[in-house]
Amino acid sequence: MQALDLVGPMEVFSGAARAVPGAYEVRVAAPGDGGLGTSSGLTILPPGDVSPAGIDTLLVCGGPGVSAAARDERLIGWLREAAAHSRRVASVCTGALLLARAGLLDGRRATTHWSACHQLAARYPQVTVEPDAIFVRDGPVWTSAGVTAGMDLALALVEEDLGRDVALEVARWLVLFIKRPGGQSQFSAQLAGQRPRAEPLRALTEWVGRNLAADLRVEALAERACMSPRNFSRAFRRETGMTPAKYVELARVQAARQALADTVDGVDSVAARCGFGTAETMRRAFHRHLGIGPADYRERFSSAFLDDSIPMSSMRGSDADRVPAVPGVHPA
Repeated sequence: MQALDLVGPMEVFSGAARAVPGAYEVRVAAPGDGGLGTSSGLTILPPGDVSPAGIDTLLVCGGPGVSAAARDERLIGWLREAAAHSRRVASVCTGALLLARAGLLDGRRATTHWSACHQLAARYPQVTVEPDAIFVRDGPVWTSAGVTAGMDLALALVEEDLGRDVALEVARWLVLFIKRPGGQSQFSAQLAGQRPRAEPLRALTEWVGRNLAADLRVEALAERACMSPRNFSRAFRRETGMTPAKYVELARVQAARQALADTVDGVDSVAARCGFGTAETMRRAFHRHLGIGPADYRERFSSAFLDDSIPMSSMRGSDADRVPAVPGVHPA
């Protein structure tokens, strides 16, 4: 398993139990005896057997062992029995695949780590997958995106049980957002696995990646592929699962994300180089696909912000993304 899938939510619940004594008692259950291995090398020693009949909230972790766990019929049976007795069921990261394997997500909306959303949707078509959500609640069943999203989910459970003030106090103590802005697509590689396998479309998408500022309308791309626009659009959607226009926009967003994170170029410059034309066009594309604007994305992910010698003003390229001037307050 992934250690943070377990330890993250445990810290949230233990913090709530300090704020409201006796609010939660957290127990760890695992199949078999001995230590529970984690992907980071940390070994966790569960205290012993946990009866499936006495659980209020069943929280299932994910990690690299999920595929093997899904083949463990004894474990899947235990999950079904425990879920039947629990007030609510939740999963962290790829733990959603175990809930789905146990039939607990049938007919429900759910999410998981962005890299496993396609797998969840393909393997369990009876589940409606929401790939951009940090966490999803559908009745008594909650699922969360990858790793740290389990802490977001746990905070939401605490808020439901003990109120917003307690959840906010726990979030402040752990230095977390009480509600994280944006969706998990801001962290994902959205075009991974989407490139065509067949020529000439594969070569065309590689050319697109190198020429984002070029004319990338459907008609121009079809001409370069020596196909009619209609046939090109049909073939492209069949190969990639998306329209040429959406692919181009995602490619531009992906390149702009990298530029914002790795350089100190102004937003206007990044927008022009990546083919958006204007910073406003790029801003709208970022909000469509990532749920946040270019300036917010840069503040979260740019390594340049770790360098105190680079003034924030040099990283802002347009009035729309510039920090308002406040008398007596200057950006670091």
